Amino acid sequence: MNRSLPLPPAAPEVVALAVEALTTRLRGRLDAAVGALAGAAVTTGAGTLRVRCGEDTWVTLAPGPSGTLTEAGQVGCTCLLAPRCLHRAAVLTSCPVADADPGAPVPARPTNQARATASAAVPAASAAVPAASAAVPAASAAAVPTGPSAEQIRAAAGLWSAAASVLSAGTGGAGAVLRAELLRAAHTARLAGLHRAEAAALEVVRHVRDERDPHRPRSLAASVTALRELLLVTYRLKASDTDPALIGTVRRRLRPEGPLRLYGVCREPVIGPDGLGGVVTHLVDDDGHWYTLPDVKPGGPARARRAGGAHVAIRTFLSDHFRLSRGGLVLTDAAVAPDGRLLPEPGVRATFAAGRPWTVTAPVTPADGEGFPAPPASDSDGAGRSGPLTVRDIEVVGTDGEDLLARVLPESDAAAFSERDGALVRLTPAHRHPGLAHTANLRRLGARAGLRVRVAGRLEPGHVSTLRPLAVAPVPGTAATLRLPPDWQGRADLGYDPLHDDHFPPDLPVPCGPAPAGTGAPAGDPPLWRVRRLVELAVAGGRRAAAEPARDDDRREHVAALHRDGFVNGARLVTALGAVAAHRTRDAFGRLDDGGPDRYAAQWLATAVYLAGTEAALRRASWYGQPDA
Repeated sequence: MNRSLPLPPAAPEVVALAVEALTTRLRGRLDAAVGALAGAAVTTGAGTLRVRCGEDTWVTLAPGPSGTLTEAGQVGCTCLLAPRCLHRAAVLTSCPVADADPGAPVPARPTNQARATASAAVPAASAAVPAASAAVPAASAAAVPTGPSAEQIRAAAGLWSAAASVLSAGTGGAGAVLRAELLRAAHTARLAGLHRAEAAALEVVRHVRDERDPHRPRSLAASVTALRELLLVTYRLKASDTDPALIGTVRRRLRPEGPLRLYGVCREPVIGPDGLGGVVTHLVDDDGHWYTLPDVKPGGPARARRAGGAHVAIRTFLSDHFRLSRGGLVLTDAAVAPDGRLLPEPGVRATFAAGRPWTVTAPVTPADGEGFPAPPASDSDGAGRSGPLTVRDIEVVGTDGEDLLARVLPESDAAAFSERDGALVRLTPAHRHPGLAHTANLRRLGARAGLRVRVAGRLEPGHVSTLRPLAVAPVPGTAATLRLPPDWQGRADLGYDPLHDDHFPPDLPVPCGPAPAGTGAPAGDPPLWRVRRLVELAVAGGRRAAAEPARDDDRREHVAALHRDGFVNGARLVTALGAVAAHRTRDAFGRLDDGGPDRYAAQWLATAVYLAGTEAALRRASWYGQPDA
């Protein structure tokens, strides 16, 4: 398909109805028909799109005013089997999945990953699935919770079954039919008022589509997060959990009351799929809530390089990303997307304001007058462009290839810091494209052992002690830190601002080799990666991959390593997940089957929740020095 003419988003119920209308024989050919659309011609005209599906067969799409296909009558086909035809179902399956609110634009993926991870990051869970019930934060509801209704419980049970089937098949085996079943269950959840479950289901469908699309980047960590959120919410709902946070709310654009005062933090280059490129400027308010101002358009890496100094317009306000990231912004009648993006809607008025220096990383109140709040105490995997950034002070230890090794400085009494005080962490380039300055800047920082810098970045999913830095700044109260030009306003964006020799203090030792022997990799990652390896393998390859007999010897080694390092629950969960995945029963005719996906999905959920909780505890210990509660 012509990727320069993207298809309009389609409502979940429209896609589900088109697939359900197919005969069993046509359903078996649906995935092949979707793949055949890769080179299909797409033409536009008079508010419609036409997709060529054969020599003389065309599917016509006529989205409504919102740009979304919300009714079955908006999609037609010229073949004789229409509307119960394979062409129509294949085109609808190829369309992006619309949001719950048809009037809202489809958010860029990953949408709300950071908050989803924070919802599921809990203290270590035992092998029993009910331990996962502590993973969702309690809602601040004044009324006494009454629990879900019978209709909501039935909708949650249907959504659980559909999600369990997707998990059993894996992203590689979850074809268009399974995705349509999940979309149908999501629509039922929407009718029942289960907004959080519906949003989680749509996110799973998007990630499964991306994993199967060879033209899009793949992220198993994001797929694991989405499936964990969906299974956890539906598991608790069908068990009649009374937590009102499980119901959720409709994701709508926010309209803050009064002016919104924002402070620029840094610029992040973006190189996306389909030849997209640009920049995202990160901002924060006095309460520690993070916002983004994206400027991503077709142009690839070349545009990502240029966009750092390009003009940015919010209605009648005109500035540039460099000035905005060093300064501030006051918005009146602001419109904010659910993922924190600032939207240039009619009525929004913007005024440039003074910025805020990087002086402290601890949470502050507006009365303190300066300093950026630290990320919330709840953990986040840092994925996506809308989550809070981690801001910490570090001391450079050395380099490990293109990565930088450092120790985290304590929040107080930094002068008395010794090598034993801080955890060893790894900083890896946010982008390795040669046209961006990330790799070169990290190399220059790593050549100055003993240098102290403040760094803002995003934690790497699956690596609790690895950070992808976006910007650096001097650490106050020490001479062994950066000396940046005054017009940089006390910070350097690692993707755009090249660091030079005169930006460093002259009295620092300059090692002529890699990091000193014995530093090695940060100790927070192994052996927990062994649990993540099985969890991600189960999502990618399905139940059969999780139970593959050829990997038994390797798995026994993983279990032994987890036991040696004290991750006893992790060892038990890995063993149990492999056993449940391999367990097979016989039907009434003596044929082997998998015994249903429910037990397997429950065991995978327990393992995934344990992994999220343990990684959260290790991140807190590595980056904030907070012991596990």
